[in-house]
Amino acid sequence: MGEFVTFWKGLDWTVLTGMLMSIVPVLLCLTIHELAHGTVAYALGDDTAKRSGRLTLNPLRHIDPMGLVMMLVIRIGWAKPVPVDMGNFKRPKLDMAITALAGPVSNFLLTASIFLFQVPLMRLNQGGGIGHEIAQMLITTAVISAYLGVFNLMPIPPLDGSKIMFSFLRDNHYNWLMRFERFGFIILMVLVWTGMLTGPLRDIMDGVVAWIAQLTFGPSTFLFS
Repeated sequence: MGEFVTFWKGLDWTVLTGMLMSIVPVLLCLTIHELAHGTVAYALGDDTAKRSGRLTLNPLRHIDPMGLVMMLVIRIGWAKPVPVDMGNFKRPKLDMAITALAGPVSNFLLTASIFLFQVPLMRLNQGGGIGHEIAQMLITTAVISAYLGVFNLMPIPPLDGSKIMFSFLRDNHYNWLMRFERFGFIILMVLVWTGMLTGPLRDIMDGVVAWIAQLTFGPSTFLFS
């Protein structure tokens, strides 16, 4: 019994604690992203997401298990795609591109909204206790949200960037490329797991986070100093 207690106390819980502290931010970022898709699609005339029960802040309606694990482990992941019927749009390709863009934009807006409070968050972070934990969780949310936005802008099917880029193609080329959307996921996973994607992509992600933080620093200082 004593050996077990010694073993238990000697375990390093920092990794597990860090992952648990990331669950709430990840769920929030993924939910906001997918809700934005569905809301914009509904505004443009497609009620598929609404009929599917996806216009909700309930994260359980949006989570893809593998995408959630990826977000927790390497900060790159995805949610269960919101169903969209392009046939309900008046301008199918353009409206699909706008719907796709809504997800990443919502993530960048969430990051900017949190960083607008970066001055009080820095004070909370330095104060220790529960304030430190709250600040850390909010900062984590802002970073993950920006990462998610950048990741989904890549022009690889089925990510949002492909739908935006493909909208500039002729209809026959657009329809042909979209047939291969399901294979894009395999390509994406290969790029992620081999590290061919994560290095350069992480540099871009960090650059976007730094840019949004810099952009909101002046307003945050004005409001809270």
